[in-house]
Amino acid sequence: MLLRRKAYAAMLAWKNHSQGSTALLLTGARRVGKSYLCRQFAKAEYKSSIFIDFANVSSDVKTSIEHDSHDLDLFFTKLSSIYRTKLYPRETLLVFDEVQLFPRARQLIKYLVADGRYDYIETGSLLSIKQNVKDILIPSEEESLEVYPLDFEEFLWSLGDETTFEFLKMCYEKKMPLGQALHRKIMTDFRIYMLVGGMPQTVLEYGKGKDFAATDGVKRSILTLYRNDISKFAGNYQNKVNAIFDSLPAQLSKKEKKYKLSAIDADARMRDYEDSFMWLSDGMIVNPCFNATEPSAGLALSGDHSTHKVYMGDTGLLVTQAFWNASYSDNELYKSILLDNLRVNEGMLMENIVAQALRANGHRLYFYSRNDAVNRENNIEIDFLVSKKMKICPIEVKSSAYTTHSSLDKFRRKFSKHLGDAYILYTKDVMVKNDITCLPLYMASFL
Repeated sequence: MLLRRKAYAAMLAWKNHSQGSTALLLTGARRVGKSYLCRQFAKAEYKSSIFIDFANVSSDVKTSIEHDSHDLDLFFTKLSSIYRTKLYPRETLLVFDEVQLFPRARQLIKYLVADGRYDYIETGSLLSIKQNVKDILIPSEEESLEVYPLDFEEFLWSLGDETTFEFLKMCYEKKMPLGQALHRKIMTDFRIYMLVGGMPQTVLEYGKGKDFAATDGVKRSILTLYRNDISKFAGNYQNKVNAIFDSLPAQLSKKEKKYKLSAIDADARMRDYEDSFMWLSDGMIVNPCFNATEPSAGLALSGDHSTHKVYMGDTGLLVTQAFWNASYSDNELYKSILLDNLRVNEGMLMENIVAQALRANGHRLYFYSRNDAVNRENNIEIDFLVSKKMKICPIEVKSSAYTTHSSLDKFRRKFSKHLGDAYILYTKDVMVKNDITCLPLYMASFL
């Protein structure tokens, strides 16, 4: 089973427009499918390829990169011999996988691209932390492409459904309800996606037998890998990174989802934990969401990085992390979420999946929070803000049916000058009421 990924089209566009003038750098969390994409791309789009995995590479290759790169004819001859692969000018792809583990190879990209004989793709994570760029000149000849977990459309593709999402897009654009039966079916598919998650291994495992317990085992292995990476690469602040990572479900399960360091340590200060949050964000394990204190079209201008929410990069991983100690022998927990019988923590999952969809769609994440200690009636909490056509669009996420939206009403009055469309994402069908567009959660990707 091959997974169809949107990133593949972006890779093909790079190949066609670059014509060897740049290398492509794929960044993303571990196990998000970067290597899988490269192998698929190399096989389909090139006459030959060499895949250099720096997590498991021979000393001969490292030695050649270190000592032979001054003579590229010699360097390519050695690579061709080591990998027993013939190289064809303009028809061969060289992949440097997990390039952060050998920064010298990344620096070499500048000269390889200038040589112009072959195409180059690098993959990696944690590429901006100090130890992974130490003593190297970062090449300006790189184009970057961020790879995220599968979005809902890609998940439907994996199930053999190539048509539903185009219909959903039409309903979104026309603000047209789907009808009860179809909405219920797609909402069920969306809940399955939320439970399985978008990590390629879990999607492939689900595709084999539609077994939630099997996907849970894969997700546990990925979470364990992340913890091992933290212990191995987070340096002197690994304990702080682990504390943040392990506390994510507890933080997100609260009604007030702003991250509170006091839950880790009563004396904790943001300045002491800032590098730890950055480590998780740089590894794309989490999606940070910052408070925009004065919302305008340029949300970053008022972003308060000391007040933020932290979402898990993949909601399927969050489900497993949140219920780590639960028994999955009968899939009862998954059934409860799938059938909308789980009341505790469901809001956490819904908000996380929206954050995941917005991030994959290119949005940096912002929210709005105002607390008035004197008059609580002035308090405002908006889950997400996105900028569209120089206007701010507020988004509230509801884990159940449409009820009240007092914060949204107050926000619309306060920032009417900058206001665009207002949205509620919830579990029901499309509806427009009082100039607020209510959309089913599976339409978050269109915002």
